[in-house]
Amino acid sequence: MTQLLKAKEGVITREMEIVAAEEGKSPEEIRQKVASGEVVIPANINHQNLHPKGIGAGLKVKVNANLGTSENRCFYEDELKKLKVAIKAGADAVMDLSTGGNLDEIRRAIIKESSVPVGTVPLYQAAAETLNKYGDISRLDPELLFDVIERQAADGVDFMTVHVGVNREILKVLDRFPRVTEVVSRGGSLTIAWMEKNGRENPLYEQFDRLLDICRKYDVTLSLGDGLRPGSIADATDQLQIMELMKLGELVKYAQNQGVQVMVEGPGHVPINQIEMNVKLMKRLCGNAPFYVLGPLVTDIAPGYDHITAAIGGAWAAYFGADFLCYVTPAEHLGLPTVEDVEEGVIALKIAAHAADLARGNREAWNRDYEMSVARKELNWERQFELAINPERARKMRIERGSQDIKSCSMCGELCAMKIMNERGGKNA
Repeated sequence: MTQLLKAKEGVITREMEIVAAEEGKSPEEIRQKVASGEVVIPANINHQNLHPKGIGAGLKVKVNANLGTSENRCFYEDELKKLKVAIKAGADAVMDLSTGGNLDEIRRAIIKESSVPVGTVPLYQAAAETLNKYGDISRLDPELLFDVIERQAADGVDFMTVHVGVNREILKVLDRFPRVTEVVSRGGSLTIAWMEKNGRENPLYEQFDRLLDICRKYDVTLSLGDGLRPGSIADATDQLQIMELMKLGELVKYAQNQGVQVMVEGPGHVPINQIEMNVKLMKRLCGNAPFYVLGPLVTDIAPGYDHITAAIGGAWAAYFGADFLCYVTPAEHLGLPTVEDVEEGVIALKIAAHAADLARGNREAWNRDYEMSVARKELNWERQFELAINPERARKMRIERGSQDIKSCSMCGELCAMKIMNERGGKNA
């Protein structure tokens, strides 16, 4: 029985209790939010070493890190290193998006080593296996796709992205709304190409009940993918994006009624002035289901720095109600991220999530900032390092800049404002 079905029956699970303790909420409050669909707890019954996380309304903003091999770079050891770095940096979940090598082997290794929820996009594996066998993705057999979904669910995958909103109805109007970057979602483009070449409906949409049966069996949380998300600022909040979102809103309610946990994915490339509208529209159309956003990226001109553009957009999106931020690394639009890129991406989006938590009134976030301010006033460097989002980097920078032997930092020295005011004796206390 899924977390959602148990919550609806009034049962408080071990996972709900863990989430409640981490969030400073009562177990009953978490149960009610899971029952209403406002919170999901991705926790596959076969993921043995999982430390569950809650995602959704009223909880701390969570961050996901994408991992995975590619056809051009396939080193399993690197992906496991990235996993460890991502979790250490604070990632609340990871996704294995591998498309190169033995996909079952790398996924199982990631699940075995991951203490946080693991997500996948099953279509990627089905497409890769089809390409390897036939050299033609259009020959993908829907039965293979469902076999992959069952295989991944049985392995312990906690949440799956499925592009169920890209269907024949939307395909009919696709060319009526031209875009600068057309379809940038890999899953979305694969689905469109398959439907066009085969003249058939998206199998995930056509057999949605079959998909739900598998998810209910293993308690896999569905992440309804945004196959038509805007891939450029010029395409943000256009007709295609909204059409897909409306379809996803219908499927959210249907899945929840079948006892399957659901969250919804969002854009994409969105200018700052459209972020609030995007988040609130999604929440309204999808019944306040948890919202999972990629960034959003607030400008198109920053290759090499897109972790920053995503952090800016992520902070705004989370402030307005997004619940789950997918990290973006400095390598976005350029290549497969390195271990160092993964760390940079996670840290950037953790900062965004924390900034949003502050603005949303989260007491734990507020207390951490307050304690950091006190430590700075007292020139208590060790305490500052403890509270820093990346203690190792903070400590290293202070040492490398010749500050380890003096009370103040090497920028101000004896002219340090904190030092001067401390010597004044706190007369304004």
